[in-house]
Amino acid sequence: MEAETLGMAQEADFTLLALFFRATLTVQLVMVALMVASVWVWAITFSKYALYRRARGNAAAFDAAFWSGEPLDELYDQVADAPRSASERVFVAGMTEWRRSLRDDGALIPGVQQRVDRSMDVAIARENERLTSGLNFLATTGATAPFVGLFGTVWGIMRSFQEIAASGNTSLAVVAPGIAEALLATGLGLLAAIPAVIFYNKLSSDADRLIGGYESFADEFSTLLSRQLD
Repeated sequence: MEAETLGMAQEADFTLLALFFRATLTVQLVMVALMVASVWVWAITFSKYALYRRARGNAAAFDAAFWSGEPLDELYDQVADAPRSASERVFVAGMTEWRRSLRDDGALIPGVQQRVDRSMDVAIARENERLTSGLNFLATTGATAPFVGLFGTVWGIMRSFQEIAASGNTSLAVVAPGIAEALLATGLGLLAAIPAVIFYNKLSSDADRLIGGYESFADEFSTLLSRQLD
């Protein structure tokens, strides 16, 4: 009996592909969902990393142009038609409202300061939505992937117990393949969840810093415009 059990253990294939194809359809679907989630987590991360890197470079370039001493009207004329960065879009939103508030006689329509601030706030809100889109998926994956993997594990272990009951053999060679398949689902859940949590925290922090920079610029720009009203 021991020799037969040893032979069964040696014949069992414990490679990842073998464990996947031996699993039940339910566990396979769980594994596929977790692998797709893991790939999507990495895709979002690389995409956001590139986006944030460009945003930081564009913000630094625009800040240098903004504080270079060039008249704001000339800078606006250069970037108004096709603003390329978030800083430029916030600037254009404020300057556009400022120019719309100028009357033919050169006077300003009352309440211009509040309208300029609201225009820039709307532009910043749009940039915030663009920067943070997709991060909710990272948060959701980080919170749910371990439990989805655990569901696959529970299902796989339940199948192993059913096989034990059907065969009447409780040897490790009989139950090990089913348990290994079940634990693979938990491993894939952690494989998706751990990077998702790490990247979500990092990217959320980067997005907050970028948005904070836009808000600081908007405040500084609003201060410059308010001097024209005094």
